[in-house]
Amino acid sequence: MEESVTIQEFLTYYRQCMRLEPVDENSYSPLVLAYIGDSVYEVIIRTKVINRGSMQVNKMHKQSSELVKAGTQAELIKAIEDMLTQEEHAVFKRGRNAKSATSAKNASVIDYRMATGMEALVGWLFLRQEYNRLVYLISQGLEKLGRMPDPEGDKT
Repeated sequence: MEESVTIQEFLTYYRQCMRLEPVDENSYSPLVLAYIGDSVYEVIIRTKVINRGSMQVNKMHKQSSELVKAGTQAELIKAIEDMLTQEEHAVFKRGRNAKSATSAKNASVIDYRMATGMEALVGWLFLRQEYNRLVYLISQGLEKLGRMPDPEGDKT
């Protein structure tokens, strides 16, 4: 029988397998933090959608896509901004104010920059291994927005 593994054990194992050395998360540029945060945020959102129960894959994709788009990320960071520590807020601002070579495709420039700031914060918290804080902030933001994934899928 397979043994259950905690997220902490998995991440420790992952770091060992990938030979990831401890890093100073503040040494990364805000855009690199956002690059990391983008994928971490997507995994968290997909996990939340899957945990809501079984549904068709296209409904899971639709729900996930809605929650990872820049507009939703901008709303989420606004909803939790008052919950951030000074250090977290500084990381968010660094990401928000970073000059990106890419531009918003399906979002306003303001939403895109806010989303980049949020992703930088997610990447920073991930590198610091503050997983509980990371999931807590995202969950609180989604709850404040009333945007928790619908277990029944999209009814439209």
